[in-house]
Amino acid sequence: MIKKIDHIGIAVRELETACKKWKDILGFEPYKEEKIEEQRVLISMFEIKGQGLKIELISPLDSSSTLNKFLEKRGEGLHHVCFEVDNIREMMKKLEKNGFELVNKEPKRGEGNSLICFVHPKNTTGVLIEFKEYLEKK
Repeated sequence: MIKKIDHIGIAVRELETACKKWKDILGFEPYKEEKIEEQRVLISMFEIKGQGLKIELISPLDSSSTLNKFLEKRGEGLHHVCFEVDNIREMMKKLEKNGFELVNKEPKRGEGNSLICFVHPKNTTGVLIEFKEYLEKK
C-alpha cells in the first residue's frame, strides 16, 4: 500500500553547486547528505517542514554510476518520484503481476536505512518511479 509521496529526486552534475541554488530557492539548508555506494551516488536531502515531502538532489560519485547515463541523455532535472510503501516486496510482486518492468529484481539499499526499487519509465508515461520501504519506523 502506498502511504505518501516520500520525495522528488533531481539529478545534478555537481552536488555542492546544486545545494547552494536549492538553499537559495527554499530558504534553508539540506538536513543530510549521504553516500550510497551500491548506486554510486551522493545525495542531499531538503525537507519541506510540516508536509513530510523531501527534495533529493542526486549526483554521481564517478563514471560507473548509472546516473551518468541519465545526465548525458537528458541533462540535469527531474529524475524520479518516490512513494513510500508498507512492504516493498509485496509492491514489487504486484507491479510485476500487472506487467510493469522493474529496473531491479530485488530491493536495493536506499537512503536512510530503507529498501527501494524502481519501475522503468517506459511503463509509466516517461517518469521513473521509485518505491521505498523504511526499515526502521520514523
